Amino acid sequence: MPDLSRWSAIDRALGFSDRSRPRRDDDWLREEERALIPLFGRRSEQYAVPPLEVTKICLRLRRLIQECIPCEMDESRITTPHGRIITSKVLLAAQEAGGREHRSCVAFCLLINYRWFQQEARAELWDSSLHQLRKEACAVVAKAIIDDEQDMAYLMHDILLRRYSIMIDGAPTKPANVIEKAVDLHAIRVIGSSGFQKCIGHLWRGWLVTDPDDPSVFIDYKDRDDTNFLVHMDPNRMRVPKYQNVAQLLFSLIYLALYTAAVNTVNPTGVLDGAEVIMYAFTVGFVCDEVVKVYKAGFRILGFWNGFNAILYSFLVVSLVFRIVGLTAPTGSDTRIHYSTLSYNLMSFVAPMFWSRLLLYLDSFKFFGAMLVVLKVMMKESIIFFALLIIIVIGFLQAFIGLDLTDDNVAGDAMFILEAMIKAVLQSPEFAGFESFGPPWGIILYYCFAFVVMIILLNILIALYNSAYSDIYDNADDEYLALFSQKTLQFIRAPDENVYIAPLNLVELVVSGLLEWWMDKKTYERINDYIMGILYSPLLFATAYFEMRVARDIRRNRARGEDDDDVVEEWEQLSQELDFEAEGWVKTCEAVKPNLEDDAAAVEVRRLRAEFEELKAAVKEMSKASGGTSKDSAAEDPADGRSGGGDGTTTDRGTSGTA
Repeated sequence: MPDLSRWSAIDRALGFSDRSRPRRDDDWLREEERALIPLFGRRSEQYAVPPLEVTKICLRLRRLIQECIPCEMDESRITTPHGRIITSKVLLAAQEAGGREHRSCVAFCLLINYRWFQQEARAELWDSSLHQLRKEACAVVAKAIIDDEQDMAYLMHDILLRRYSIMIDGAPTKPANVIEKAVDLHAIRVIGSSGFQKCIGHLWRGWLVTDPDDPSVFIDYKDRDDTNFLVHMDPNRMRVPKYQNVAQLLFSLIYLALYTAAVNTVNPTGVLDGAEVIMYAFTVGFVCDEVVKVYKAGFRILGFWNGFNAILYSFLVVSLVFRIVGLTAPTGSDTRIHYSTLSYNLMSFVAPMFWSRLLLYLDSFKFFGAMLVVLKVMMKESIIFFALLIIIVIGFLQAFIGLDLTDDNVAGDAMFILEAMIKAVLQSPEFAGFESFGPPWGIILYYCFAFVVMIILLNILIALYNSAYSDIYDNADDEYLALFSQKTLQFIRAPDENVYIAPLNLVELVVSGLLEWWMDKKTYERINDYIMGILYSPLLFATAYFEMRVARDIRRNRARGEDDDDVVEEWEQLSQELDFEAEGWVKTCEAVKPNLEDDAAAVEVRRLRAEFEELKAAVKEMSKASGGTSKDSAAEDPADGRSGGGDGTTTDRGTSGTA
C-alpha cells in the first residue's frame, strides 16, 4: 500500500497532486521532439526486437507451416485439439523459431503469417483453400502458445502488449502488438483464447494502463489492491475503458433527454431554447471527438457506428444551419417560419437514430453485443444485394425513360417511374400506368422488373441473411469476444494525455487554445488535473467506491494464493477440505481417463503389436530351448556309445585274457 498522507490523498482526489516526474532542463526539447518526430522508430534501440530479426522469425514460421500443411485437407484435422497435424512437436518448433531471446514475438510473427496467407488466398484463387488452411494453422498455433503460457506477467507484457515491427521494402513498419493485430485481422480463434481475454479483461478494468512517459508501453496499475478510498479518487482513472464506457452511456442518456425536450417543445418563433443550445453543444463535442479519433488512430478505426453517427450528426448540423438561417429573417416572416419548420422536421426525422445510438454503448453486455454482431454481418452481406439492385434499377430506369421520351420527347413521368420502381422493391408493385409506355413494351418491362426484384433479388437477400446468421451463430461467443476486444482497443489505441470525454472535450479545446501554446507543460498538466478533478468528481466518487471494494477482493485472492481476478465458485467453496491424492481418487481418475493424444484405433494397434512382440519373443525362447535340448540329446548319445564300446572292449579283452 502506498504511504500517502491525509492531505496528499485529498489533493490527489481533487486533482491537485503533482503526478509529473522530476523534469530536467532539456525536457522541453524532448517534448518538441515528440511532437515533431513519430513516437516509434526514432532510434533503432527502441525496438524490443530488431525488425530484421522479427522478419526472419516470420519466414521461419512460414516455412514450418508450409511443411506441416503441404496439401489440402479437412479443416477439422487442423483445428481439432490433440490432432495429428498440429502436434506438441510443431508447437515446440514454433517456439524455437524465436530462440530464447526472441521467444516473446513468436505469436506476433504467427499473426503476420496469418495476414500473409490471407493475402495469398485472395491473390492465388487456385490455391485459396490451401492458403486458408495455413492461415487457420497459424491461428491454432498462436492460440496454443498463448494458452500454454503459465507466466501471466510475461504473457501480458511481453507476448501480447509489447509492440514489434517487420521489414517491408527495406523499412520497418509501424509497431503493433498481438492485441492490435488480432483485432485488426479479426482472428477470432486467437481472440477467443483464455490468455488473450484475460489481458483484455485487465485492460478493460484498468489494471493495465499506459505509461505516462511512453503511451506505447503498458504497465501494471500499482494501487489496485489499495483499500484507501481517496487513493482511487484520481482523475487519471477516467482513462480506464470501463469507466469511459459508463461515462459515455451517461452522456448519451443526457443527450437523448435533451433531444426529447427539444423535439417535444417546439418554439413557434424559431428561437433556440436552453435544451436546444445544450443539445447542439453536445453535437459539436461528439463531432470533434470523432474527428480527433480518426486523426490519431487512422481510418482503420472507422466502423459501422462511425458512419451511423456521421449521418446523425450531419442531419443535426443541417437542422442547426436552417435554424440560424431562419433567425436572420424578421420575426413572424414566412422565411423564418419556413426554415424553422424545416429545422424541426429534420430534427424529428432522426429520432429513431437517436434511440438506436444507445446500442453503441450497450454492446459490452453479451445480449446486445451478440445481436449487434449479427446485425453488422447482415449489413455487410446486404452490400451484394444493393449492388445488384442498383445496377438493375439503373438499367430498367433507362428503359422506362427511353419509352417515355419516345412518346412526346419529354421525360415528364420520371417521378412516377421512380415511385413505381420503389414500390416494387418494397413488395407493393403498381402496374397501372405502364400500359401507355410504348405499348406493349412498357408493361412487359415492368413485369420483368417486378419478377427480377421480388422473386430473384429478394430471395438472394434472404439467402445471404440466412448464411450470415448461420456463420455468426456457430461462432457467437468468439464473435462477441472479438467485438468486446475491439471496443476495449478503441479506448486505449489513441490515448490522450488528458481524458476529456465528449462533450467535455469542448472544455479541453478552450483550455488548450488559451493556455497550452504559451504555458509550460508542468503548470498546464496541473491545471488540467484541477479541471478534470472538478468535472469528474461525481463519477470519481462512484469509481473510487467500486475500486475500493475490488481491492478487498484482490487482497483476499492474494491471501489464498489465487489470481487477482479470481472468483470463488460454488464448486470451489469446499475444495480446501478435500485431498484427492490422499484418498487415492487421483489414481482412480488417471486410470480411467481417456487418452486424447492418440486415436483409439492407433492405441489398439499398438497394444496388439506389443502382444505380438511378446508372443514372438516367447516363441523365440521356446525355439531356443527346444533347439538346445535336441543338441544336448544328440551329443549325449554318441558319448554313451563310445563309453559302452570301450567297456565292451575292455570286458572282451578281460574275458579273452581270462580265457
